[in-house]
Amino acid sequence: MKSSAKKHKAGGHKKASMPLEKINYLLIGIGVAVIAFSYTTMYLEDSADGFFSLSVGPILLVAAYALILFALLYKKRA
Repeated sequence: MKSSAKKHKAGGHKKASMPLEKINYLLIGIGVAVIAFSYTTMYLEDSADGFFSLSVGPILLVAAYALILFALLYKKRA
Protein backbone atom coordinates (compact mmCIF):
# COMPACT_ATOMS: atom_id res chain seq x y z
CA MET A 1 0.00 0.00 0.00
CA LYS A 2 2.75 2.45 0.83
CA SER A 3 4.55 1.86 -2.45
CA SER A 4 1.46 2.71 -4.51
CA ALA A 5 0.94 5.88 -2.49
CA LYS A 6 4.57 6.86 -3.06
CA LYS A 7 4.26 6.25 -6.80
CA HIS A 8 1.18 8.41 -6.94
CA LYS A 9 2.87 11.23 -5.05
CA ALA A 10 6.06 10.99 -7.10
CA GLY A 11 4.13 11.30 -10.38
CA GLY A 12 4.02 14.55 -12.30
CA HIS A 13 1.83 17.22 -10.85
CA LYS A 14 -0.82 18.66 -13.09
CA LYS A 15 -1.43 22.36 -12.83
CA ALA A 16 -5.02 23.00 -11.83
CA SER A 17 -6.84 24.98 -14.46
CA MET A 18 -9.98 27.02 -14.30
CA PRO A 19 -13.01 25.16 -15.65
CA LEU A 20 -14.34 28.29 -17.38
CA GLU A 21 -12.43 30.65 -19.63
CA LYS A 22 -12.83 34.32 -20.49
CA ILE A 23 -15.32 33.63 -23.28
CA ASN A 24 -17.53 31.65 -20.88
CA TYR A 25 -17.70 34.54 -18.41
CA LEU A 26 -18.38 36.99 -21.23
CA LEU A 27 -21.32 34.89 -22.49
CA ILE A 28 -22.69 34.51 -18.96
CA GLY A 29 -22.48 38.27 -18.49
CA ILE A 30 -24.32 38.89 -21.75
CA GLY A 31 -27.00 36.41 -20.70
CA VAL A 32 -27.47 38.10 -17.33
CA ALA A 33 -27.70 41.51 -19.03
CA VAL A 34 -30.35 40.21 -21.45
CA ILE A 35 -32.33 38.75 -18.54
CA ALA A 36 -32.24 42.09 -16.71
CA PHE A 37 -33.25 43.92 -19.91
CA SER A 38 -36.11 41.50 -20.53
CA TYR A 39 -37.56 41.85 -17.03
CA THR A 40 -37.18 45.62 -17.27
CA THR A 41 -39.08 45.79 -20.56
CA MET A 42 -41.89 43.69 -19.11
CA TYR A 43 -42.03 45.88 -16.01
CA LEU A 44 -41.99 49.22 -17.82
CA GLU A 45 -44.91 48.39 -20.07
CA ASP A 46 -48.13 49.57 -18.42
CA SER A 47 -50.37 46.85 -19.77
CA ALA A 48 -50.21 43.16 -18.92
CA ASP A 49 -51.55 42.42 -22.40
CA GLY A 50 -48.90 44.41 -24.22
CA PHE A 51 -46.61 43.26 -27.00
CA PHE A 52 -43.43 43.30 -24.90
CA SER A 53 -45.04 41.64 -21.88
CA LEU A 54 -46.47 38.73 -23.84
CA SER A 55 -44.10 38.26 -26.78
CA VAL A 56 -40.70 39.90 -26.65
CA GLY A 57 -39.97 39.52 -22.93
CA PRO A 58 -40.57 35.77 -22.62
CA ILE A 59 -38.69 35.01 -25.85
CA LEU A 60 -35.71 37.03 -24.64
CA LEU A 61 -35.82 35.25 -21.27
CA VAL A 62 -35.76 31.79 -22.83
CA ALA A 63 -32.94 32.83 -25.16
CA ALA A 64 -30.91 34.33 -22.32
CA TYR A 65 -31.27 31.25 -20.12
CA ALA A 66 -30.28 29.06 -23.07
CA LEU A 67 -27.24 31.29 -23.66
CA ILE A 68 -26.16 30.92 -20.03
CA LEU A 69 -26.54 27.15 -20.22
CA PHE A 70 -24.52 27.11 -23.43
CA ALA A 71 -21.85 29.32 -21.83
CA LEU A 72 -21.49 26.92 -18.91
CA LEU A 73 -21.06 23.93 -21.21
CA TYR A 74 -18.93 25.58 -23.92
CA LYS A 75 -15.31 24.53 -24.23
CA LYS A 76 -12.87 25.55 -26.96
CA ARG A 77 -11.64 22.79 -29.20
CA ALA A 78 -7.95 22.15 -28.87
